[in-house]
Amino acid sequence: MPQAHLIGGAARRCSRRWVRGPVRALLAMVLTALVLGGAVPYVSGRAYLSYLVLGERVDASGAAVASSESRGAGGQVVQEYPQIGAVLVYATGGFAEKLRGRPGIAAVGATRTAPVVSPPRGVVGAGDFAAGRGSGDAVDGVERADEAPVVPDPGQGDGWNLAMVGAVSAWGDGAPVARVGADALRKVLVAVLDSGVDDTHPDLRAAVDPKASASCADGRPDARFGSWRPDPGVGESGHGTHVAGIVGAAGERQGAGQGAGGQGGGQGVRGVAPGVRIGAVRLLGPLGQYYAENIVCGMLWAADHGAKAVNNSYFADPWKYNCPEEPDQAAITAAVGRAVDYARAKGAVVVASAGNDGQDLGAGRTDERSPNDRVTGAARTRYLGTECIRLPGELPGVVTVTAVNRDGRPSGYSNFGRGHVSLAAPGGDPDGGPRGAIVSDWPGGQYAALAGTSMAAAHVTGAVAVVAAGHPEYGAERLEGVLAEAASGGCSGGPYGCGDRRYFGAGLVVLPR
Repeated sequence: MPQAHLIGGAARRCSRRWVRGPVRALLAMVLTALVLGGAVPYVSGRAYLSYLVLGERVDASGAAVASSESRGAGGQVVQEYPQIGAVLVYATGGFAEKLRGRPGIAAVGATRTAPVVSPPRGVVGAGDFAAGRGSGDAVDGVERADEAPVVPDPGQGDGWNLAMVGAVSAWGDGAPVARVGADALRKVLVAVLDSGVDDTHPDLRAAVDPKASASCADGRPDARFGSWRPDPGVGESGHGTHVAGIVGAAGERQGAGQGAGGQGGGQGVRGVAPGVRIGAVRLLGPLGQYYAENIVCGMLWAADHGAKAVNNSYFADPWKYNCPEEPDQAAITAAVGRAVDYARAKGAVVVASAGNDGQDLGAGRTDERSPNDRVTGAARTRYLGTECIRLPGELPGVVTVTAVNRDGRPSGYSNFGRGHVSLAAPGGDPDGGPRGAIVSDWPGGQYAALAGTSMAAAHVTGAVAVVAAGHPEYGAERLEGVLAEAASGGCSGGPYGCGDRRYFGAGLVVLPR
């Protein structure tokens, strides 16, 4: 199945709608892009690209060398990442060629293909990874972030997805999440790196932690209050709110034991780990892109704020797959890989969606949409081998999640591949309506039914939170091992037994009892 798209062909996050929204305003996207990029010669006479420059040393000294060399080559350093020995630079043509091969420089790569008229403007307080709640100007709240496949308040729904992973048992003492307790869950922080989270939604007001939330939409951490909220001018900006709801929404419930799937009545939805703290990190930029610097920034922010899990329900733009023989793509891969390693070393489980293209990640494949930040022309078809990988899902150490439908079958749209996927989780059927898709929160106090590996990844992130609440001493590897063992042990009872590891990895995620 084809993956859902944003305006202008931007790679869309790993979710599919059961009701297709109105066709997006492609012309508006193109015009915006032309103003910011394509019309550069007529605006300022200069065209800038963004670059990630990696020092040979993966530390602050490596970042210092990368910064010094970049300035010497005519670049403007707009953000340093001392945690991983890298910097974000804006420069005009020929910058990478000047810098590659210089002493102390490991890699240089352009992170976009469409130029912009200038580096990002300065923002008070931006750039500080140690920042908590920002002291800058407030950002307006979200009324309606996007045209959505809106559904009525589900009143907790039937909870098929939560029942499948063992997150509900009549909301009674038998549920692992109930045994862990709300107080223990509140001590756990998980980060949702996505399009932004509407923390004004009734189900998420108590979940989103402003001190652990920020925007990384241009590669710099911006901790101004509300910066993590969706940008209503960018299509699909409700995606992150939906993902966050699956992880840790805390809708009101009444009459435990009523309703199918073990859920009671009430209002709203509840996530896998209701009560967990969510660090909302907006990665989605103004042109609908998840550029590598945004991902690096978000991963480092989450790690430095103590996240036990980092949810990544997207893939890096502008290349759907990044190939090691391409210098720019190799640098992007190395930078995101360093950020993932840093987060895991700090104790965070890095969770990622497998993707919605129905492709075998263990075989050759085609890419017919890259680069997806282009403003004109069609993408050329790339015929790729397994050395070209999807970021961040195919990086070492990442828990990559496939999707299953309500009946336990692997979802037809889900990417798969033996040795390339870790776990399976409920992702739903895009044609199944609210009972077949995953119903969760949507900006403006609304609810939406979506399906995709985005939704599946969020279930695993919630499961990590529950295990971490019961075992705060566990690091990333131990948490990953507990979930893999529980999934493998629970396979025999499933309708398909998780027998095909290409689709299930270790198995269907379940909360350990």
